[in-house]
Amino acid sequence: MIQKQAIDAIRVLGIDGINKANSGHPGIVLGAAPMTYTLFTKQLRVNPSVSEWVNRDRFVLAAGHGSMLLYTMLHLSGFNVSIDDIKEFRQLGSKTPGHPEYGHTEGVDATSGPLGQGIPTAMGMAMAERFLAEKYNKDDIEIFDHYTYALCGDGDLMEGVTSEASSLAGHLGLGKLIVLYDSNDISLDGETDISFTENVMKKYEAYGWHVVLVEDGTDPEAINKAIEEAKQVTDKPSMIEIKTVIGYGAPLQGTHKVHGAPLGEEGAVKAKEVYGWKHDAFHVPEEVYNHFNQEVNERGTNAYTEWEQKLNAYKEKYPEDYKELSKLFNKELPVDLEEVLPKFELGSNEATRASSGKCINAIAKVMPNFLGGSADLAGSNKTNIDGEGVYGKDSFKDRNIYFGVREFSMACMLNGMSLHSGLRVFGATFFVFSDYLKPAVRLSALMNQPIIYVLTHDSIAVGEDGPTHQPVEQLAMLRSIPNVQVIRPSDGNETAAAWNLALQTTDRPTVLVLTRQGVKTVTESNFENVKKGAYILREAKDKANIDGILIASGSESELVVDAKETLEKDGLSIRVVNMPCVNRFDEQPTEYKEEVLPSDVRKRIYVEMGTEYGLYKYVGLDGKVMGVNTFGASGVGNQVIEEYGFTVENVVEEFKKL
Repeated sequence: MIQKQAIDAIRVLGIDGINKANSGHPGIVLGAAPMTYTLFTKQLRVNPSVSEWVNRDRFVLAAGHGSMLLYTMLHLSGFNVSIDDIKEFRQLGSKTPGHPEYGHTEGVDATSGPLGQGIPTAMGMAMAERFLAEKYNKDDIEIFDHYTYALCGDGDLMEGVTSEASSLAGHLGLGKLIVLYDSNDISLDGETDISFTENVMKKYEAYGWHVVLVEDGTDPEAINKAIEEAKQVTDKPSMIEIKTVIGYGAPLQGTHKVHGAPLGEEGAVKAKEVYGWKHDAFHVPEEVYNHFNQEVNERGTNAYTEWEQKLNAYKEKYPEDYKELSKLFNKELPVDLEEVLPKFELGSNEATRASSGKCINAIAKVMPNFLGGSADLAGSNKTNIDGEGVYGKDSFKDRNIYFGVREFSMACMLNGMSLHSGLRVFGATFFVFSDYLKPAVRLSALMNQPIIYVLTHDSIAVGEDGPTHQPVEQLAMLRSIPNVQVIRPSDGNETAAAWNLALQTTDRPTVLVLTRQGVKTVTESNFENVKKGAYILREAKDKANIDGILIASGSESELVVDAKETLEKDGLSIRVVNMPCVNRFDEQPTEYKEEVLPSDVRKRIYVEMGTEYGLYKYVGLDGKVMGVNTFGASGVGNQVIEEYGFTVENVVEEFKKL
C-alpha cells in the first residue's frame, strides 16, 4: 500500500541521514512520520514551485530537534532539498542544519529548536492571517484564507512561554491555528511522569481551545479526521493530541534512549526489518516520489492557480487595495517618513517614551500594516494607536494588540507575525524586562526579522520602583546580540530619527531604549546622524586642539553638554559625541570613526547609566567610563541619579583627573 510505503520512506530517510551524520534525533522522525505524512499529503496547502506564496498554509516544527523529519518531508514533497542535502545533514554549510533555519532552507517557515517558542511563533502567523483577511478580504473575493499548523512535543508544553501564548490564543479565538501534539510520554531524561503529569487536554480546554485525541498515532485516517474536525471549529484554536511511540520500529522504541542518538548500523537494519523495507540506504522508490508529487505538489499547484485567478480579479475590481497590498509585501514605505514624523524644538522637555508615542501615531496614519502593542504596559510605554480599537474577536483588523503580562510570548508572536510577511510590528515593555524577551529577540536576529521592540524606563532614573525595575546590565546584553540594532535616543528628535531608521531596516530587529523621565531636547532634527550610530553633537571651541571628548547617549547627553560648557569656562576645548547606536557606529568606515573619535585625543569619558561593560573600546586605556556597576536603589529618580554620581560636577571632576 503506497501510504505505508510513503510513511516508511520518511522514517528510513531519517534513519539513514542521522546515521550518516552520526548525530541527530531519530525518535520523533520514526514516531511522528504518520502525522507529518497526513498533514502534508491531505491538508497542508503549499506550492513547492512558489515556496513563498503569500496564501500558503504555514507549518512550524516547534520540536525543532526533529529537523530531519521536516527535511525528509520537504525533500519528498518537491522543495529544493535534494537527496544529497539529506546526506549532508548537520554538516558545515549544508542546507540541512541541526535545527531548522528560516531563510536557509527552502520550505522552512520559522527557525525552531529552542523549545516553547514554536507555538507562540505559529500563533503570530495565525494573528497576521486574521488581520490581513479582515482588513483586505472582500465579500466576493477572499485572498487571505490559510491555516497555520505546528507540531510540538511534551517538552514544548512544559515551557512556560507556550502556556502564556496558549492562554492568549484561546482568548483571541484563533480558529486557524492547529497544533499537532506528538504525545509519546518521553523526554530526554526518561518517561515524562518524572516531572510532567498534568492533563494537557483539560488544560487546553480551560484555555478555550478545541481539543481532540487520536489514540493511534500510526493511523493516518484517524489523524486526518481529527484535522478535518479542527478545521470545522472556526472560533477556537485546536490542540490535537496524537499518541505515538517514540522511535517506532527501532530496538529501543518507547524509551528516552532513542530520543537523541543515531540508531547505528544494527539498529537501522532491525528497524527496516520491522517496516519491511528492502531498499538500499537513501533509496526512495519512484512510486513514492510520484505519490508525494501528486498529493502535495499537484494539489498545491492547483490551489495556487485558483488563488492567482482570485488575485487577478481582486486587482481588477479593487485596484487601490491591490496597490496598497503590493507595497506591503514588497516592504515599501508608503511615504517619506521624515516628512510625517514630529520635530521637537531645542530646549523643549519631554520623556522619549512620550516622543515615541507621538511617532507611533504619526506612522500609523500613513502605514496601514503597522500594528503592535504592549505587555500590559501600553499606558506607560505610550504605544496606543489613537482611533484604533483592540485587536481581537470583535475586530481582527484593529491595530492595538493587548498581549497581557506575557513578555516572552509577545516577542515570539511578533516573530510569527513578521515571518508571515505583509506587516510591520512592534512590541513594548519596560527595559528591565528585556531579560524575558531575550531568547525571542535572539531568534528575531537569527531570522533577520525587522521587528521593533519599544523598551521604556531605561535606567536607574526609574527611581522609586527600585533595583528590581532599574535596568543596569540590559544595554550591554542587547548590544552583544549579533544583528540587533539597539538605539538609545537622547531626545524627541533622535527618537523620531530612530523610528525612521527602524522602519527603513528590513533585515534585523531594532530595539528602542527610551526614558521614563523628561529630557531636554539637545539635538537638531537630523535623521542621518542616527543612521551613523554616533556623531559630533557639540564641537570643541578649538577644533584643531581638542583637549578631550565626552561621549553619551539617552538622557546622559544633556548631562555631558552641560559638563562641556563648564569645562570650557575653565579654558578647555571639549567635543561632545552622541552615540545613540553603538552597533551602527561599529559598522561605519574607519575614516568616519576616526573623524568622530580621533585616535590622538586620548582623554575621553563615556557617561552612561548602565554597566561599563563593552564601553571601554570607545575610550581606550587612558579614558574612563562613568557607569553603574551595582544594582540601583529605590528613591526619587533625581536623587538616585545624583547618588550614583551622574552630575555635571562629577563629570567635570572625573575629566580633570584624566
